[in-house]
Amino acid sequence: MILEHLNERSLIRVEGQDVRDFLQGLITNDIHHLDCGGSMYTMFLNTKGRVLYDTIIYKTEESNTYYVECEKPAVEPIQKHLKMYRIRRKVNVSNLDAEYVIYSLFNFNKVNLNTDRNSKLNQFEGVIVPCDKLNSSLPETSSTTKMYKDLVIFKDPRVVELGSRIISKTGTDIKKQISEMIGNVEAPSAEMNYKIFRYSLGVGEGFNDLPVGNCFPLECNCDYLHGISFHKGCYIGQEVTARTHHTGVVRKRLMPLYFTQIPTKLPADNIILHEKVNLGRLRGIEGSVGLALLRISKALDFGQLAVGNGVAKVIKPSWWPVEAPKEKVNVERN
Repeated sequence: MILEHLNERSLIRVEGQDVRDFLQGLITNDIHHLDCGGSMYTMFLNTKGRVLYDTIIYKTEESNTYYVECEKPAVEPIQKHLKMYRIRRKVNVSNLDAEYVIYSLFNFNKVNLNTDRNSKLNQFEGVIVPCDKLNSSLPETSSTTKMYKDLVIFKDPRVVELGSRIISKTGTDIKKQISEMIGNVEAPSAEMNYKIFRYSLGVGEGFNDLPVGNCFPLECNCDYLHGISFHKGCYIGQEVTARTHHTGVVRKRLMPLYFTQIPTKLPADNIILHEKVNLGRLRGIEGSVGLALLRISKALDFGQLAVGNGVAKVIKPSWWPVEAPKEKVNVERN
């Protein structure tokens, strides 16, 4: 298991008598999922249904209080966004960046970087840790929370492979306390770290992967990551999101790239052109893996793509739903 400090992530406290209804009208997910505690993935959208900020919301033990995890550069914009819509509601918003730290605990072996969609050995099956102590110490679902000394541990609500999120006060010896719980943990390295792991799964996070106002939540796999409720009431950006979902037209999605030849020169404007076909845009590269917003059908048809002066394989993540009939029909028509 690898324990990594996510120093680019921060927390915002949102509290007050009206906080639940207030957040419900601003986020893509249903705040009622947190009635029993735990964590929840969600996004804030603009009025045109495009992504502003991706977040994880945590239920706290404090009454009418939630913690919103986001990228550090998003802290101030999210605070302004919340205060703009607060109007006369009894809601307070504050920055917890100086008070808390966020860590990720994950099993890097859950992802095989030499994936081949046609090989059963390489469908992100990874390695299951045969450790009863580990399984009992960490939360098994996103609706549960584990406490240990100074640590509050949540299951990452997006994909099971992403492991656990750990929140603690600044200055806590988190590695020592986690080691007491589950045994020795490893530090991240240039070859094995959270960003490489996340890119290998095809999960975007923050402004670089999800540029403000440039993409729709379904293109960012927010639905596949359990970040959208299609049964709740209205929220900002809901109309476009619901219409896209019900018509089933999602031609582009974030997908992982596995470089067999790492590019030394990136494509102009990060546009991925292969055999003169515009397949989408590169979002980022870390080590030998990358993340790109791609036209699903055409990218999978090619399989291997030219990216700048590099070469990469594109593979459909195994954690995507096995069947998505509406999307499949529309993709095949292209």
